This record gives sequence, C-alpha cells and structure tokens, in this order.
Amino acid sequence: MDIVILAVVIAVVVLGALGGLVVGSRRKKQLPPPPPAAPDITAPPAEPHVGDEAETPRDEERRTIEEVDLPDGSTGVAVEEPPVVEELPPTEIEVPEPTAGRLIRLRARLSRSQTALGKGLLTLLSREHLDEDTWEEIEDTLLTADVGVAPTQELVEGLRERVKILGTRTPEELRGLLREELLKLVGTDMDRVVKTEPEASKPGIVMVVGVNGTGKTTTTGKLARVLVADGRSVVLGAADTFRAAAADQLQTWGERVGAYTVRGPEGGDPASVAFDAVKEGKEMGSDVVLIDTAGRLHTKTGLMDELGKVKRVVEKHAPLDEVLLVLDATTGQNGLVQARVFAEVVDITGIVLTKLDGTAKGGIVVAVQRELGVPVKLIGLGEGADDLAPFEPEAFVDALIGE
Repeated sequence: MDIVILAVVIAVVVLGALGGLVVGSRRKKQLPPPPPAAPDITAPPAEPHVGDEAETPRDEERRTIEEVDLPDGSTGVAVEEPPVVEELPPTEIEVPEPTAGRLIRLRARLSRSQTALGKGLLTLLSREHLDEDTWEEIEDTLLTADVGVAPTQELVEGLRERVKILGTRTPEELRGLLREELLKLVGTDMDRVVKTEPEASKPGIVMVVGVNGTGKTTTTGKLARVLVADGRSVVLGAADTFRAAAADQLQTWGERVGAYTVRGPEGGDPASVAFDAVKEGKEMGSDVVLIDTAGRLHTKTGLMDELGKVKRVVEKHAPLDEVLLVLDATTGQNGLVQARVFAEVVDITGIVLTKLDGTAKGGIVVAVQRELGVPVKLIGLGEGADDLAPFEPEAFVDALIGE
C-alpha cells in the first residue's frame, strides 16, 4: 500500500514538472523581440530665414550699444571713390570726297567698261568706203549698246551727212565728229542739278524710288554723302519698312556722315515714316530730307498705289523737290518698262543709273532720257562710298570714245 502511494506521488510530481516546462516554452516563444536601440541622430542645421545669417547661430558674447565705441567725428571717415568709367569715343564722322569733277576722276573706271561702243563706231567709220552694209553695222552696234531705235536712226543720219560733207577722214576728225553727234544724243542743255534748295523754305525734299535690287537704299546713303560734301545738313527717312535690314543699312550710312535717320517699326506704314522725316527735318532746320522708299515691282498695282500714297502724304508738309528713279543700268531696255510705270505714278524728275561700271551699255543713258523726257542726274560707278557722281555729259562721252 505504501509503495502504491509513493508511486502516485512520484507520478504527480513528474507530471507537474513536465507541465511547467511546456508552459515556460510557450511563453518564451510569444515574447516579442526587444526593440533596437535608437541611434544617435544629429539635428540638421536650421535653415536661415529672411535677415538671418546663412549658418546655425552660435552662442557668443554680445555687446550692448553702451559698450561699443562710436566715432566722435574727430577722425575722418575714409570714403571709397566710385570707379572711373571710361567713356567710349564718339563715332568718327567721315569727310566725304568733294563732288566737283568727281566723274572726271572716275573716268578711267568708266572707260574700261564703256569704250566698246566708241571703239566699235570709230573702227566702222574709219573704213575707206562706207557702203550700206557698213551703215547697217553701225546701226547694229548702237542698238546692241541699248541706245534705242529712234536715237540710233537719228545718230546714223547725222553721221551720214557729216561724213559726206567731210570727205577725207583722219582718225582725229572722226573722233571729233563722233563726239559731237553723241553729245547731241546725250544732251548738254538739260538741267542735271539735283534740286535740294527750295525757294520758299527749308528743307528740300527728295524721294528715291525704284524696283528691288537696283541699289536704291545704297544710292540714298551715297547721295547723303554727296550732299554733306557740298556743305548740306541731311535728314534720312527710312520709309522702306518691309525689308528688315533697310533701316539699319540707311542709318549706318547716315551715321558715317553725321546725318540723322528717322525710322519706324518693321512692317509699319511707310507714309507715316516719310511724314515724320519731313516733320523732323523742318524742326531741326535741315537743308535736305532724303526719303528711301521700299523697292517694288512695277507690275504690282497695290504696291505702286502705296507709293503714290507716300508721295501724297509727304506733300501735306511741302511739295517734293525731286523724285529720283534708281535704275540698274545692266537691265538695258527692260529698265525702260519699269521707268515708264514709275513715271506714271510719282512724276519722276531725275534718273540715277547704278552699276554703270559693269556690263551695262552706255546707250541706256540716251534711251532712258528719251523714254521719260527727264535727265540722268547721277550715275553709280562702283561699290565704293564715293562712287556716286553727278552726271557730266562731256566726261561721259569722252569715256565712251576713249582718248
């Protein structure tokens, strides 16, 4: 009996021990892992606010206003002098070449490109027998040189009569005879002065017109140089508002000789710019106002009508003294068609022939004068700034026939 009781007690003790182990293991599994230790974090520097220094404020000793030594005024306070700004030198104004006899000085350049006409005629006239075939060759030479049909017939008839009377012909006599007949065609009694001195009041008003590519804006700038060289004060009106570089180009020409340029916004109303230019010229007391208009094709009716508007607006100030048509001398007879249309719109008073030093034929001078009934007043003989010259018939004919 005692043995049984002892066995039961031992069993109970063993079961109790086993139960304690099971419970302990379960509790051990359910416990969460301990949280990791928090790292040491350094706080970022505070961002400066408006008026703060761009760094973290530091604790430092500060002095009150009573502790700060203020200047008593006995010692001078050094004031830093402002830096000296070096002024840019003003734009140097060029002194244009005098216009007197300018074409004569340029005769060599003109003769190099124009003597084909004169030499061809002299060679034909020097033949021992001047038959009909020779006279036809003379006519062909003149027509090829853009003289035109009517002027050619007139010149040939004059030469026929003079040669018949002269009889024996020396080279010197032939040259003199040809010179006289050519001068009759070119005309020595036409008024070729560019009108820039109105009788009533200043300024003289000159409008420059022409088709695209004739050198119109360049001619206007060169004409300003011619006038300044003669002692005139000039205002330029950049009424070519359709071409972006036209106003800049004209202003550059003006700055070179001290001429003032009136310009408007790109694509603006050309008539408004022309009106303002004349108004400015009056207020400044200038001698001459040159108005550069937009190049336009003579076949564009709308553009030609606008050109007429520019003229009418300008004449609200004062009548135009000159309307100069710029023609490219190399276009020959095609230039006459352009000239005819422009003359109907704006009443051309003078012709400017450009590029006469290139492949142009000298006869265009005669043809355009006959077509319009107005004189050639200026000719362009090169790309140089002073290569625009007043037209002088004697010097021109001498260049044609050579020495």
